[in-house]
This record gives sequence, C-alpha cells and structure tokens, in this order.
Amino acid sequence: MSAAVDWELAPTPGRMPSRIARPQLRLVLPGERAVKPAQLATRISRRGRLVITLTVVAAALTLGVLLATSVMASAPQIDHATTVSAGQTLSEVAAAQLPGLPINEGVARIQFANGLNTSQVHAGQSLLIPAMP
Repeated sequence: MSAAVDWELAPTPGRMPSRIARPQLRLVLPGERAVKPAQLATRISRRGRLVITLTVVAAALTLGVLLATSVMASAPQIDHATTVSAGQTLSEVAAAQLPGLPINEGVARIQFANGLNTSQVHAGQSLLIPAMP
C-alpha cells in the first residue's frame, strides 16, 4: 500500500466553514492511480486589492495628466516686440499692431502672449506682439 494526498476542499462537519481544509493523506491501493490535486483559485488579500486599486488609479491619473498637457494650447508665435508710449492703452497698442483683428481679440492675444491678467499697461513697458493667424 501507498499513501497519497486527498485534496478534498469541502469543509467537514465540526470544522469552521470559513477555513480551507488541509490536505489529508489517504491510502492508495496497488494498481490504483493517485489523483493530482485540483488547482486552487488565486486569492488576493485585502492589502493586495488595495495595492492593485491604487496602481490602477495612479495609472489613470498619470494618463489623464499626460493627455491634458498634450491638448493644452501651445504658446503663441511671437512676431515682434513693441514699447508702450506715454498715455497709450492696450487697446490702442492692439489696434496699431494687429490691424487685421477686432480690437478685443487683439487685446486678448497680447494679454495671453505677455501673461497679463489685466489690460493695464504703463509707459516704457515692452510687449510681445503675437504673429497674425
């Protein structure tokens, strides 16, 4: 006679049903073949699920940031620079330097090219003028 492992996974009476039964030895008669145990399903612990979740979220955020930065508007092409004269407003600069555009669009493009938050300029200030579209 020989001994082999019996992989019976059904809980036996008197044991806690939440625990997996340990393999038991069983006798194998001569001429009988030992059966290979069934593969157990992979179980992931709570920490493992957390790591997988955080990895997926980090990958999604990284992809989102990469897509957002690639879609952003590129910097405007600068044609030349000009200096603001005394008493001159940004609207007057836009009308003189970008005559093919409406004044409000010219002002917006000059503000964007120079990183200005307001339309206030002062005498002697140098402004970058974007190229015409």
